[in-house]
Amino acid sequence: MTSPAAPESLSPPDGWRTFLWLWGSQALSVIGSAVAGFAFNIYLTQTRFPLAEQKPQLAAALSLTALAWALTATLLAPLAGAWTDRHDRRRIMLACDVAGVALTLGTLLLVGSAATPLWALVVLTALMGAVSTFHGSAFDASYTSLVPRERLPRANGMMQTVWSLAGLVGPAAAALLIGVPALLRQSGSGPAWLSGLRDGVAFAYAVDAVTFLVAVLILSRLRVPSPVRREGVARGSLLADMRFGWVFIGQRRPLLALLLTFAVANLCTSNLGVLEPLIVKFGLNGDWEARGGTLQGTLATLAVVQSVGGVLGGVLISTWGGLKRNRVLGVLVPMIVSGLGFAAFGAAGTVLGAAAALLVLGLTFPAMNAHSQSIWQSQVPPELQGRVFSVRRLIAQFTSPASSALAGLLAARYAPGGVAVAAGLTLAVVAALQLLNPALRRVEDPALSGYAPSGAD
Repeated sequence: MTSPAAPESLSPPDGWRTFLWLWGSQALSVIGSAVAGFAFNIYLTQTRFPLAEQKPQLAAALSLTALAWALTATLLAPLAGAWTDRHDRRRIMLACDVAGVALTLGTLLLVGSAATPLWALVVLTALMGAVSTFHGSAFDASYTSLVPRERLPRANGMMQTVWSLAGLVGPAAAALLIGVPALLRQSGSGPAWLSGLRDGVAFAYAVDAVTFLVAVLILSRLRVPSPVRREGVARGSLLADMRFGWVFIGQRRPLLALLLTFAVANLCTSNLGVLEPLIVKFGLNGDWEARGGTLQGTLATLAVVQSVGGVLGGVLISTWGGLKRNRVLGVLVPMIVSGLGFAAFGAAGTVLGAAAALLVLGLTFPAMNAHSQSIWQSQVPPELQGRVFSVRRLIAQFTSPASSALAGLLAARYAPGGVAVAAGLTLAVVAALQLLNPALRRVEDPALSGYAPSGAD
């Protein structure tokens, strides 16, 4: 028997204002994490494995840390979603932000030591992945409790803008912080303990820890309601709740088809964090060296350009609000373009060409993700979103760990640019074929949102 339909919106009268505060605090934390993440890549490429003959070790380190984060975040997603629907979502986010402070400070100590074993960095990265998936589950499931339905595309666009803005601000801030000790040594100023540091990677992690603290302080003052279960629906075990998301999605083939398309997209593009440093260091080195550039500066430039595209795309989707009908086109068309952009990045022989390709790549992500998020928020009742969205995340992202591992293995033996070309063209072809998939045309059918625990749609 199907339960009564969910109300149009569970958002309280001041829900939009609360969302803006929550969005702002999390935006600051995302930017802080982007600063630390970029600094970590610089730490691996310039400090731990600076020599050309260390290419296999560098590829392994980049892929292992990316794999640790992705595996933990992906495999724990069903547990995180079930936990979100059973407990107070605000408290979950608070606990995760506090854990983020501790893990960031721990990483700060490790990157400051010359004898830090790689396995310790891998473990801390895995723990941060666990924190991220629990926080992300609670945050994603809070949208419909705070934001009126008609504002969901705008809210999603705002969050997509934040991710892009983090990519814009993070590399520039990280590059500045990393270079502080060297600048002080050159100028002969500053305290000896500061100018004597190998680099300023630890400063980037200190900034990240502060942003987590700010998020904790703001969130502690907010009220984030958690939806109650529908009348007549008994509370099952944690294991049953973890299974529920699979049943819900399995009964809805259009949603499953959308997820599998994203799984292919993640298989093809989640390796960017592994491939980009390798392409810059071994594929574009002739160009940036001829121009008097540096590895650090080139990586920062490319990251900033991609993020500029993301910010522009995010602002566009936030102000426009996205497609009101046929939102699946807002997913697939940008996905095709992003695949071509990824291939162009791998084929680029100059920094300028690579930057242009990444600009296009950045432009497509906000529209793709905002339209997808809006489809899911409209099709899944609010009190079920923790469980369903966590399985959704698992299905869409289970290929991300394989992407990182495969990229590391292939890039150690072949040209990293060639690996990116093959991955990008594969994504473009798959997304184009999905335009012809009849199941995806039904992804916005209102009948899909019905809750049928007995197993019948």
